[in-house]
Amino acid sequence: MRLTVAAFNPWHWPPRFLNVAFSLSVLVLVVCVVGVVLYAKRRPVGTPTTWGEAMVASVFIFGVMFVAYGIAPHQWLAFADNQLRWRSDKILMGPGDVVKNVVPFTVSYQAIRDIIAAVIYIVFLGVQIWLWGFWQNRGKVKPKALPVSAFGRPLLKPAKRQREEVSA
Repeated sequence: MRLTVAAFNPWHWPPRFLNVAFSLSVLVLVVCVVGVVLYAKRRPVGTPTTWGEAMVASVFIFGVMFVAYGIAPHQWLAFADNQLRWRSDKILMGPGDVVKNVVPFTVSYQAIRDIIAAVIYIVFLGVQIWLWGFWQNRGKVKPKALPVSAFGRPLLKPAKRQREEVSA
């Protein structure tokens, strides 16, 4: 087995399938979301917010949303356009030209690139909505379910009625 210099060429780094800018923007988003979840678990419910805390939080959230809705999708589009060369003249044929023979319309790689960009936006919007709910519902304890009979009626009387009957 002969090893050549072409096996590893440091001047051709990163490889074509790896995009450092897009990967770093997604990594920053993951770190920020984990940070928000950890902070939400630590911060007591009902604690008053100071002016400084509100300003730092607003700048942080603006930065996270800027990365999520501005930088990450842009880096994906730039990666698909430049390194992957997914243009409108590059048509998706599929394995064995299955797309060309079965689908009655042409699918370009540019359309696939735009669909992936839309999915990126939708995923980030879903994570943002989940984070809002997580922050608003932090510290809430789920109420215990009352035991029910086979007919679906509660077996125990509510606490208010029990107190009224005991005092009477």
